[in-house]
Amino acid sequence: MQFVFKTSYDQDIDLARHNGQRFWYGLLGVAVLAAPWVLPEYWLAQLTFIYIYATVGVGLMLLAGYTGQFSIGHAAFMGVGAYAEAYLTSRGWAFPAAMATSVALSAAVGIVVGLPALRVKGLYLGIATLSFGFIVEEVMARWESVTGGNAGRSVPTPAIGDWKIASAEQFYLLCLACVVVSTLLVMNLLRSPTGRAFVAMRDSEISAQSMGITLSVYKSMSFAISAALAGLGGALYAHKMQYISPEQFSIIQSIDLLLMVVVGGLGSIHGAFLGAAFLIGMPQLISLGKDVLPPVIGQAAGLQGVIYGGLLIAFVMLEPMGLYGRWTKIRTWLELYPFYRRGMFKRQKSFQKSDRLK
Repeated sequence: MQFVFKTSYDQDIDLARHNGQRFWYGLLGVAVLAAPWVLPEYWLAQLTFIYIYATVGVGLMLLAGYTGQFSIGHAAFMGVGAYAEAYLTSRGWAFPAAMATSVALSAAVGIVVGLPALRVKGLYLGIATLSFGFIVEEVMARWESVTGGNAGRSVPTPAIGDWKIASAEQFYLLCLACVVVSTLLVMNLLRSPTGRAFVAMRDSEISAQSMGITLSVYKSMSFAISAALAGLGGALYAHKMQYISPEQFSIIQSIDLLLMVVVGGLGSIHGAFLGAAFLIGMPQLISLGKDVLPPVIGQAAGLQGVIYGGLLIAFVMLEPMGLYGRWTKIRTWLELYPFYRRGMFKRQKSFQKSDRLK
């Protein structure tokens, strides 16, 4: 459900729908650019991680939220990008060339993984991507000459010639530039005929085919773009951590990424950023809560997993549109007050396919 009140045809093609959005986005841009000189190093690092995960989240949102192709092994694409970046930079490649190669390699792997999507969908596609995640994790653990095996490998500082991006502020600005460019590219893609074909496939593959959309081409394209952005995020993640190992890209990481887009709000670019902030901020809140909770609960080994699982169930049952959907409802209520209608945001009744055909 969408709550957008349009007043001109230009709103269908403009990135910002009105001057209010331009003002707030401009203010946000000033704030994030000033962050390196205002925030302490710890919080600057947390903000950097949000940008890295948002880059991956934008790609996963394109795949899951706009194309309807779910991936439960998306951390494997991060791993491909991270290990490719670590291997190439350690062999003397310049940072831009290594990153471009890592992104291209992740996109190529995404096309290969997307092949099952041509024949299966839904739960079976999730199982196929989950199996791919296990395969990549095993390859990273066994291919010791490239990955270092279970011992992992260190990642050199990103450098372009003699200039090294060594400080936290410089790397922050690099991650900010990457997430801004990635977001603008995806937003422009969604406004193009290709993006509209993605949405048409998500809503109904039969209807999309009847309009002349070749499903195999667009599904492969969606997987390739999503995997490329995951590889970009993985390369940035490797440089930020300066050390990578196979367990950093396990199935748990894939579930975290899926949780990120579901909690943030499927089908919205804003949801990728809100989900990334949730994914980075929630462990900090849990750590603060451990001091307040009784020791039996606060020191429990599976506390974070229980909280994550409970939140995921709560969002699926109570707010399937995620954090951005909740904010959209609040904003719409404020816009219409006091003329809002009771039950405006009530979930619509769902029907079986056989009921829709009657």
